[in-house]
Amino acid sequence: MMKNQIFLIFTLLGIFISFAQETTRRDSLQGGLRFERTCYDVLRYDLNIKVDPAKKWIFGANEITFKVIEPTKKIQLDLFDNMIIEGIISKEFGKLESTRDENAVFVHFNKALEKDKTYTIRFSYSGNPKVAKNAPWDGGFVFKKDSKGQDFIGVAVQGTGASLWYPCKDSQTDEPNLGASIKVAVPNGLMNVSNGRFLGSKDLGDGYTRWDWEVKNPINNYDITLNIADYVHIHDQHNGLDLDYYVLRENEEKARKHFEADVKPMLDCFQLKFGKYPFWEDGYKLVETPYLGMEHQSAVAYGNKFKKGYMGYDLSGTGVGMKFDYITIHETGHEWFGNSITSKDIADMWIHEGFTTYTETVFVECTQGYEAALKYVNGQSKNVRNDKPIIGQFGVNREGSGDMYYKGSLLLNTLRHVINNDEKWWSLLLKYAETYKKQIIDTPTVIGFFNQESGYNLTPIFNQYLNYTTLPQLEIKEQGTSFQYRWVTEEPNFKMPIDIEIGSKKIRLEPSNDWKKSKEPISSLEEIKVLTDKFYIKPIKSKL
Repeated sequence: MMKNQIFLIFTLLGIFISFAQETTRRDSLQGGLRFERTCYDVLRYDLNIKVDPAKKWIFGANEITFKVIEPTKKIQLDLFDNMIIEGIISKEFGKLESTRDENAVFVHFNKALEKDKTYTIRFSYSGNPKVAKNAPWDGGFVFKKDSKGQDFIGVAVQGTGASLWYPCKDSQTDEPNLGASIKVAVPNGLMNVSNGRFLGSKDLGDGYTRWDWEVKNPINNYDITLNIADYVHIHDQHNGLDLDYYVLRENEEKARKHFEADVKPMLDCFQLKFGKYPFWEDGYKLVETPYLGMEHQSAVAYGNKFKKGYMGYDLSGTGVGMKFDYITIHETGHEWFGNSITSKDIADMWIHEGFTTYTETVFVECTQGYEAALKYVNGQSKNVRNDKPIIGQFGVNREGSGDMYYKGSLLLNTLRHVINNDEKWWSLLLKYAETYKKQIIDTPTVIGFFNQESGYNLTPIFNQYLNYTTLPQLEIKEQGTSFQYRWVTEEPNFKMPIDIEIGSKKIRLEPSNDWKKSKEPISSLEEIKVLTDKFYIKPIKSKL
């Protein structure tokens, strides 16, 4: 592939070469877990706002219900500092004082909040939220028009922060346990689609209609969304699960045919491999958006223009990826990995993106077979940059390398073949998805689970792929009529079994960082084929 085409793919994915960045107070306030955040647990959000498309302005309030974990007279909420705080009140304390520190808003109470007691505050605000330059890769609102000149508006804030457009505890460590309501008033003639179930609409008599939605499940802050357009609604059902599609009027017939091809086979595959759709109570929706896509829980943002592949490209370069709609598959995969299972810190975002990218390969295997899946996942390897570690910096809202997508997926493909037992592998993945369903976890939890369920010590393998930029190197040296082999890794005491073929004979080696000698006779190193389609490693062959 030509250099400019490769650059195009990485630009589209938002995977850029990153240089070391100094962390700021703003970073630590957004990413850190000081007492003012950990002293309370969010139970529910009730968001009620009005959006003025002409002024690109929003006004309204979020009622935040929370339970006190430790007595405190101050809590931290978050709202970007370009937004105006109109007032914060509570039934128990009346008007509350607040102080700003960057995007953090510290709410002060005149007496300590009692442990285990539940409180509700109403945080009113207004302003012109940040507009994204290239959503979803940079966070913000997208204000566009459809082909008929009607407003077409969306928002995507993953990584940047949900507090870009509404006040909340902007941390992945805390989700509203009891769900949320999202009420959005928009000019008459437009519709708003948000997460969960539609409760109804109300003409406010001022040229605006309010659209009310209710989420029953816990939900990530960045998943809460709005989508404003002149939508048409397509309803379907699959094995008892409600399927709802909201698309621009001009795309209704195209959408009906396009979604029919992928959605039901995808749901059959994912529910077989990862368990029942985790947000059944809230239904499943695809909502057309003016940007490419985002995994907004139960309201998946769809902007792939009803094309196969990724905007008409196959990111694997194999042709396999042109047989399905990348955005439908990938963003729905996040319903299990990212929305249901969530990382505590975005430094661990590989827990979202590595597993979800692997769901693409799983879908290929369900629909096209094992060989096509191997071809697809290995085709993705050309997109791995090995620029910096997959795991980022904790406590400062800093992700690791974009390699969390493809290298993360190739790590899982490697682990499958290390375990070397497909029945155990699929059982492990299913149990993982079910065990941590609707939970917030970290990398040590993932590793501990995989170790326990597989019966292998996979810790060195996870460490090498997640914490270093180099791949494990399998060094093979010819020695007379046989050969020696070892792993060369940055992770100490690295052990990982690997399969090779000598002629028609398949052999499993058990290399470590120390040289081992094989008993298998060879006439030359060329006889040895390392199965790099099943193990994402770098083989090096040489003579002693």
